[in-house]
Amino acid sequence: MSKTFKEAVISRRTNYSLTNKSVISDKEIEELIQLAIKHVPSAFNSQSTRIVLLLNEHHRKLWSIIKKSLKEVASENGYSAASAKIDHSFASGYGTVLFFEDEKVVKDLQNKYSAYADNFPKWAHQTSAMHQFVIWSGLCDAGFGVSIQHYNPLIDEEVSKEWDLPSNWKLIAQMPFGAPTADPEEKSISSIKERIKIYK
Repeated sequence: MSKTFKEAVISRRTNYSLTNKSVISDKEIEELIQLAIKHVPSAFNSQSTRIVLLLNEHHRKLWSIIKKSLKEVASENGYSAASAKIDHSFASGYGTVLFFEDEKVVKDLQNKYSAYADNFPKWAHQTSAMHQFVIWSGLCDAGFGVSIQHYNPLIDEEVSKEWDLPSNWKLIAQMPFGAPTADPEEKSISSIKERIKIYK
């Protein structure tokens, strides 16, 4: 990573203009994911996040599954628009990171610490979000265009079957990435004064 932490946070943006080129080696992509898995915090050190990296034909297969699943539930016009966006903004990329949470870990903690049972699913989503942020920031820092998508639970069953994943892995998000062909759109930022309170 070449940027400072502050620079990486600022440059992490949504970008839908993706190509199937990479800006770093597959090994470096894997190392970024391993960094997140090893060092992102989790409640009770649960380490419940699971990640699947899809490259090449696996990446293309995922978006084929998503299009097929959408076609079964969307209107003709709705599917046409969604399919075009998938083709040009997600499937057109180099790879996709899938984020899961291991529900067995969550349930085991609920049973062990019953006083916090209601909170463990929420905390699992929080740790997933932190993994997403670290990997998203790292991919952007490397020079990729990246976005985060949520076609789950529509695709859950077929994704699990296609890649032979444990039934207790719950899909949370999909992160397509690729070498960008354009800068991300300008980001609108709401009033900071309305979002932060400071007491000294």
